[in-house]
Amino acid sequence: MDPKKKAVLRRIKHLEEAIAIGRAYLESGTYAHWFGFRPLFIPKMRGGKRLPPHTDWVRNVYIPGMERALGQAEKALERLDASARHVCSRCAGE
Repeated sequence: MDPKKKAVLRRIKHLEEAIAIGRAYLESGTYAHWFGFRPLFIPKMRGGKRLPPHTDWVRNVYIPGMERALGQAEKALERLDASARHVCSRCAGE
């Protein structure tokens, strides 16, 4: 298998898992301290403990961002598949 295609498939798998974890967090609160939810700069603390991400952030920012990235990865996979099937008159003679 082409290494580019393999990398895109790995990326798609990772994004699907991230979306599933985000949805599980919204439903039941599991994965509250998953590494994918870590803040960019400093975590919010209360009473010396790190607070989990806000559910609105997960619902309105995290999951839509992951879904957009998933769509882009799927388009990239389609382009890779299309370029692999590409046969033109100049290429066929070589």
